[in-house]
Amino acid sequence: MQLDRQTGANLTILCLLTAMQKIKYPILILLALTCLIAAKPRLVKTKVNDEITVSIPAGWRPMDGIDFTERYPSVRAPLGAYTDEERMIDFAVNVSATQWPDKDATVAHKFFKSSVVNMFDKVEFISDGIKEHQGNKYIYLEFTSRVNGNKRAEGLSDPVLKYTYVQYLLAKDKTLVFSFNCPKRAQQDWQPIAHEMMKAIKVKS
Repeated sequence: MQLDRQTGANLTILCLLTAMQKIKYPILILLALTCLIAAKPRLVKTKVNDEITVSIPAGWRPMDGIDFTERYPSVRAPLGAYTDEERMIDFAVNVSATQWPDKDATVAHKFFKSSVVNMFDKVEFISDGIKEHQGNKYIYLEFTSRVNGNKRAEGLSDPVLKYTYVQYLLAKDKTLVFSFNCPKRAQQDWQPIAHEMMKAIKVKS
């Protein structure tokens, strides 16, 4: 599994760094750097439509309609949605049903943050705010969430823990939503990559 390869690479690096304290050979440094590069997926530019270009990890595939509906039953069909080989981690581009004609980012930020809090049983925000990127103003929310399990439902008794990074772009006649999701246990490996993916988003004005 992809996650297992990354975890294995991190353990290898830890062992090498421990060894370097006793044996100061340059080759160990080279091996450690090689493992770091191997553990980090390469991002590939992907055209969503004529206006939007994103970067996703190499090897990811587009979600089909059934795949997306199973994971996001209450969300409209996306402009683009992508997932990894194990279908554990995903990135989606969507249009929000909520429009902001006056582009009031401050009010919109409060609205979206409140909506996130109401969606889950527990939310812990890592960062949130408003930022400028390539001439566009984005609202961003980065958080971990918990949905409690249903003890009466077979196979659904365990809580669902996730790490999520969402960016909203208030356009003239729509709100674009860029969202990254992965299991909370994979947050350490994928949080830096999620940041890179969000920085690589390009939207034509």
